[in-house]
Amino acid sequence: MEKHRCQWCLGDALYEAYHDQEWGVPVYDDATLFEFLILETFQAGLSWITILRKRENFRAAFDNFDYKKIALYQEVKFDSLLQDAGIIRNKLKIKATITNAQAFMKVQNEFGSFSKYIWAFVDGKPIKNSRKNIQDLPATTSVSDTLSKDLKKRGFKFVGSTVIYAHMQAIGMVNDHEIGCFRYHEV
Repeated sequence: MEKHRCQWCLGDALYEAYHDQEWGVPVYDDATLFEFLILETFQAGLSWITILRKRENFRAAFDNFDYKKIALYQEVKFDSLLQDAGIIRNKLKIKATITNAQAFMKVQNEFGSFSKYIWAFVDGKPIKNSRKNIQDLPATTSVSDTLSKDLKKRGFKFVGSTVIYAHMQAIGMVNDHEIGCFRYHEV
C-alpha cells in the first residue's frame, strides 16, 4: 500500500527520501544544525529541491560543513568557491556562510552549544502543528520572527524569518507534516 506523504515532496525520489528520512526529525547535533543552516542560507530565493540536488557538492566544497574550518576561510578559498559550478555561486551567500560559521561558534561559546541556544526558542521540544495540506503552511511565525531577529543581532546573515522558519521545519523544531502524512506521528 502506498504511504501518504506531504504534498510538497511528491513525484521526486530525492525529495521523497528527504521527506521520509530527515524533514521534521528533531536535530540536536550542532554539526547537523550548521549544515541545515547553511543549506537554508543558500536556498533563499531558490527552490529546496535545487539545493537538495547540490547537497553533496556543497558538502565537498565546504569541508563537510565543518564550521571550524569554514570560519577560517581566506580569500583563496572564497575565490575557489566562486568558481565551483557544483554549488550556488553567490558571493553574498558564500560570505554569509563564513560569517555564520564565526557567529555560530560565538553562540556555542555563550550557550554551551548552538543546539541549546536554538531549541530554547521552543522550550526544548518540537511544536506539533496540525496542517491539513501545503496551503496551511505559513512562511513565517512569531517564533521564527523572534529567532531571526536574535540571529541577526548576533551577526548571522541570510537569516530572515522565512529562511528561519524553513530551518525550523527541517530540523524538527516544528512538526509541519500534514496530519494525514505517515511521518506526522513518527516525528
